[in-house]
Amino acid sequence: MGAIKRSNCFHRNGHSADCEASNTTNMIIFAGIQILLSQLPNFHKLWWLSIVAAVMSLAYSSIGLGLSIAKIAGGVHAKTSLTGATVGVDVSATEKIWKTFQSMGDIAFAYSYSNVLIEIQDTLRSSPPENAVMKKASFIGVSTTTMFYMLCGVLGYAAFGNQAPGNFLTGFGFYDPFWLIDVGNVCIAVHLIGAYQVFCQPIYQFVEAWARARWPDSGFLNAERVVRVPLAGDFPLSPFRLVWRTTYVVLTSLVAMIFPFFNDFLGLIGAVSFWPLTVYFPVQMYMAQAKTRRFSPTWTWMNVLSFSCLVVSLLAAAGSVQGLIKDLKGYKPFKVS
Repeated sequence: MGAIKRSNCFHRNGHSADCEASNTTNMIIFAGIQILLSQLPNFHKLWWLSIVAAVMSLAYSSIGLGLSIAKIAGGVHAKTSLTGATVGVDVSATEKIWKTFQSMGDIAFAYSYSNVLIEIQDTLRSSPPENAVMKKASFIGVSTTTMFYMLCGVLGYAAFGNQAPGNFLTGFGFYDPFWLIDVGNVCIAVHLIGAYQVFCQPIYQFVEAWARARWPDSGFLNAERVVRVPLAGDFPLSPFRLVWRTTYVVLTSLVAMIFPFFNDFLGLIGAVSFWPLTVYFPVQMYMAQAKTRRFSPTWTWMNVLSFSCLVVSLLAAAGSVQGLIKDLKGYKPFKVS
């Protein structure tokens, strides 16, 4: 939303104008929306938000691709190379290595969906078989994601070359048509509203299930009453859910406002969660279910895959931490650089 304000400012005053926009207010609004949505008890109540978020993701990705193609077709030739940014010209050798590691974290985050896989599967009907539906859905989802991200990466690099911004739309790789960029940024905002809930709901439910199992006789933890909401019908309201989820949203929003380093945090979260949740546990569960013999070809290659992804996660985490340390040098609290 801050990028929309800046986009309109650039349109009115020129691309070289000093167009600063505070994001603190926008983050507070975002937190308020999340506090309300977080009171939805589970994924069953979020199906519509998930669909909206997916449509928004498709929309802003398509806008970015279209603008990249238009820039390439316009005859503007950006400086590109097979190995990316040139050492000694665009970046130092050390910066090149750290940025490569950080990019691994960003890619890993794009595929870290396993923590919501079971919760999504629980929302499916029993017929046809849930595992068969999820296998097909995962294949389609991963294939579509890979296609769009590869196109964004390849065409985006062709359009901007070694000076490509971290985010094409909010980073002002494009300035015109400003209204289309504004539409793309609105789609990003709506998508992130839905994405926050999709990733947080498993955390909410895990903590709540643990607390109720730990203190089964607590009236505060188990109390729930139905409240009639205009236009929405009956809504289950829990005091524990209200307090715990609101606290969680406030704390995460406060951290985001104090440390507004989007790409570095994205890479770090992706690096930390990718190997254990997306690789190690699924591989181990598969081998246990299939009763894979130790040191058989399948066992060997599964472990090679797991170890390779562990190395990628460690390198990505190191790159993201280095990026955060670098950002902190010129850091001002509550200010997006």
